[in-house]
Amino acid sequence: MDERKIIFTNDDGEEDELYVLEETRINGVNYLLVSDEEDDGNNDLDVYVMKEVASEGEESVYEFVEDEKELDSLADIFAELLGDEEDIVK
Repeated sequence: MDERKIIFTNDDGEEDELYVLEETRINGVNYLLVSDEEDDGNNDLDVYVMKEVASEGEESVYEFVEDEKELDSLADIFAELLGDEEDIVK
């Protein structure tokens, strides 16, 4: 997947640029695996899972997944999508 960027507005109204590393759709819900750093292949990245909670036209609203069970299952799915060379630490 080609890396793309999204702009995320946090609770304080500040905008953060996040890099989308992978995306998937499970049970009708879109999920993104994102990082605040570009993946240059040389460093370990801190990654986060985001879930689409609303969509209007081309605009989507995402929030960070915080539920541990949901995160565990999504980490396994994203690890599989990224291939054997990637480890997602839960």
